[in-house]
Amino acid sequence: MSPTSLTLHRYNCTNQGYTEDLGDGVSLTLMLIPDGEFTMGAPKDEPDSEDSERPQHLVRVSRFLMGRYPVTQAQWRVVAGYEQVDRELKPDPSSFKGDDRPVEQVSWYDAVEFCQRLSRTTKKNYHLPSEAQWEYACRAETETAYHFGDEITKDLANYSGEQTTPIGQYPANRWGLYDMHGNVWEWCQDYWHENYKGVPTDGGAWIDDRESGLRVVRGGSWAYFPGGCRSAFRFGFTPVNDDYAFGFRVSCSPPRGL
Repeated sequence: MSPTSLTLHRYNCTNQGYTEDLGDGVSLTLMLIPDGEFTMGAPKDEPDSEDSERPQHLVRVSRFLMGRYPVTQAQWRVVAGYEQVDRELKPDPSSFKGDDRPVEQVSWYDAVEFCQRLSRTTKKNYHLPSEAQWEYACRAETETAYHFGDEITKDLANYSGEQTTPIGQYPANRWGLYDMHGNVWEWCQDYWHENYKGVPTDGGAWIDDRESGLRVVRGGSWAYFPGGCRSAFRFGFTPVNDDYAFGFRVSCSPPRGL
């Protein structure tokens, strides 16, 4: 690909943020994602798209807060020290060390436990984003394959690489979210379904025990191919999987006054 073929969109963040004090000098920043409608999934002519990303469908999403970055190792360590809810958490599970790197080697169950501990301590409803919330927030009113355009390069995201990178090194989308493409896979609430036939259209998680016990991940990772980092790309893994490419970010209902 020649340099002249790349159309890159960079945005100034215009929405509000919210900061949660986790303790020990560590905080969690979330961005307010406005309510709205979007077309979820990918058209057949989008390169690297798959049938699991179809049929495209209109989804209405209510406003919510979403982590500006994937949960970092510093944030994980603090919350892992909170009182246990259902399961133990390792204080330092990550393979690639660094306070400002995403936590990895966490399973879906670990990520849920993190949210439960955070919710009980802060008295707020923290949870993994639904798959619809994740894609809506990632796209941030764009319809291209990535929030910055239809092409991806190593200057824009961490993919097909050797390890994770510290958060915030690549361009944010217009809603102030970083690392939505690459770095670590991000767990969502939803059970995996082979396609979008029968999917809810209210932005909520699709949880159906009649389907696979797999859980949805989004965003691609440092170890995955570039097409897997697209806004619409989705995949399912077992919820006990704690590979060194798996991380997450949190969502929350906005507090009053925000």
